[in-house]
Amino acid sequence: MGNRGMEDLIPLVNKLQDAFSYIGQACNLDLPQIAVVGGQSAGKSSVLENFVGRDFLPRGSGIVTRRPLVLQLISATAEWAEFLHCKGKKFTDFDEVRQEIEAETDRAVGANKGISPIPINLRVYSPHVLNLTLIDLPGITKVPVGDQPVDIEQQIRDMIMQFITRESCLILAVTPANSDLANSDALKLAKDVDPQGLRTIGVITKLDLMDEGYIGVVNRSQKDIDGKKDIKAALEAERKFFLSHPAYRHMAEKMGTPRLQRVLNEQLTNHIRDTLPAFRSKLQSQLLALDKEAEEYRGYRPDDPSRKTKQLLQMVQQFSVDFEKRIEGSGDQVDTVELSGGAKINRIFHERFPFELVKMECDEKEMRREISYAIRTSMVSDMAFEAIVKKQVMQLKGPCVKCVDMVIQELINTVRQCSNKLECFPMLQEETERIVTTHIRDREGRAKDQVLLLIDIQLSYINTNHEDFIGFANAQQRTSQSNKSQSSAVNQASSPPASGLIVIRKGWLTINNISIMKGGAKEYWFVLTAESLSWFKDDEEKEKKYMLPLDNLKVRDVEKSFLSSKHIFCIFNTESRNVYKDNRTLELACDSQEDVDSWKSSLLRAGVYPEKVMAVESETTAATENFSMDPQLERKVETIRNLVDSYMAIVNKCIRDLMPKTIMHLMINNVKDFINAELLAQLYSAGDQNTLMDESQEQAQRRDEVLRTHQA
Repeated sequence: MGNRGMEDLIPLVNKLQDAFSYIGQACNLDLPQIAVVGGQSAGKSSVLENFVGRDFLPRGSGIVTRRPLVLQLISATAEWAEFLHCKGKKFTDFDEVRQEIEAETDRAVGANKGISPIPINLRVYSPHVLNLTLIDLPGITKVPVGDQPVDIEQQIRDMIMQFITRESCLILAVTPANSDLANSDALKLAKDVDPQGLRTIGVITKLDLMDEGYIGVVNRSQKDIDGKKDIKAALEAERKFFLSHPAYRHMAEKMGTPRLQRVLNEQLTNHIRDTLPAFRSKLQSQLLALDKEAEEYRGYRPDDPSRKTKQLLQMVQQFSVDFEKRIEGSGDQVDTVELSGGAKINRIFHERFPFELVKMECDEKEMRREISYAIRTSMVSDMAFEAIVKKQVMQLKGPCVKCVDMVIQELINTVRQCSNKLECFPMLQEETERIVTTHIRDREGRAKDQVLLLIDIQLSYINTNHEDFIGFANAQQRTSQSNKSQSSAVNQASSPPASGLIVIRKGWLTINNISIMKGGAKEYWFVLTAESLSWFKDDEEKEKKYMLPLDNLKVRDVEKSFLSSKHIFCIFNTESRNVYKDNRTLELACDSQEDVDSWKSSLLRAGVYPEKVMAVESETTAATENFSMDPQLERKVETIRNLVDSYMAIVNKCIRDLMPKTIMHLMINNVKDFINAELLAQLYSAGDQNTLMDESQEQAQRRDEVLRTHQA
């Protein structure tokens, strides 16, 4: 070509292809190359053999090329071939080259016409070739034979497409001239990925007619091949054909195998030159990404005790930092997909725990029965009040213990997430998880004892002189209606809704009660604030479907359908108005009961309460249903009811304040301190340090792969 520097580009790319083949992985850089595509018996093999000037490709009926053959042609003073899979062995007999291609194909896919996308790499040095890199692909077929699957045509097309879809791949589309060009499979495939024809080179074999714009070649016939006709003689016959044929002699210099070789060499070199800047940049960025990791591995000695000690210290320090960050929700440990660590524990404290407390409250009718019974058995109002209060306080033990359980589970989940970085040392990961989890379980007993002690302290003395307690005089003046307001006010005080438009919760929910006529149950992205519940088409929140104000709304459970795997709850209006369009309720479905409770907790925080909490019945209903009360008893019941409400609001407020503080002190802060101060010492005493720092097999393979890739 006159530019030696440009000609050197093709051998350079060949070296890169070899480097990636050597390390046993595909090069994820798009290396420039030429893919040879055509139907069965289109003459692809003959074209390639003409390039080389030797018979070296397998022949036969049906699919002969059953694996991609990466053929690297290199101009040299001597002539020989070598395979990458048996590097160092020189083949000077090209019959042996053919036999090795067949044997290597059979090793991968068997001898009965199976195919494989794993390439065979063959390099041919010769004074008769120009620098080229070509990939011979299986011929497009229609009918499976032998062991071939019924979808053999699609498999071959998929294999071809893996190569020719790359922008860096030139397509050599081979079509026999005795078939209609309009129906050429090779040209159809090329047009699918290269509609402008910018990287497609058409070759017509078996020439008797030819359109303008194609390079025609004349190959040996099957009779010539069977008769061992020499390729040099065939090339000479091809040249004479074009010089003497009346249709082609005026363009003979544009026809034939030598012309095709030169065009391909020019095209590939130009193609490499055009793609080189981006290619170089991508290669350098990959090298930089590997540099740091390779440097760490390069001096690694698996049995070096000092290195193991240093790495153990680093791993434990990293685990400690990651745990603290996850609990605090800072740095690179913030999960953008779902709540975890500190964020989830915070939700337990401020949504789930208050919700569990509300669930424990009995309904109004049951409360009045209990007060009436206590008055009638004790005959002293203050004793009846104390008995009812103590029973209510005792019920707080269940939610408090459950709160500790939920926090413990989240702490253990956080430990497991942080220990994932230790997975390259399985023994270290296992021991770390065991030691920290054992400590968490040890603290569990102390934390539960303490929170139960908080309840026992509340039970030990009913402080009716508390500044927030309404007192007997005020309680007697309250009417049933004011009691309703007080109940609501108490609930609001015990679970203050978030103010303004602060988002309390976001997430996917299914609206379950959309009619089949309107598309049936559908999933939407929900956003809950202190004032409204809105839902959108998706989580980008660009298309709002509806906004539901929270005024006069309550929540109730819906029985799970026998055929449905979903768990359902519904929102309804206390004034019997439609909630959503012409629907009296809005049924919302989740994947688990845990999700239902979590959403109900968030709604409670926004002031939307479960149905039974607000189901305040009138005096008449309470008095006439199941039992009757005289007017004097009625007044006493009402007075004590107001007193219990007032006092339990004080207790709830106190417990909801102390519970998170107690758990933070006894569990979360303690576990952080333990990891910082004790974990390393316990790991040392747990077993042999060398055994702890034994690598996993995957890590050893990873290190070897990184070093080989970096070297390549």
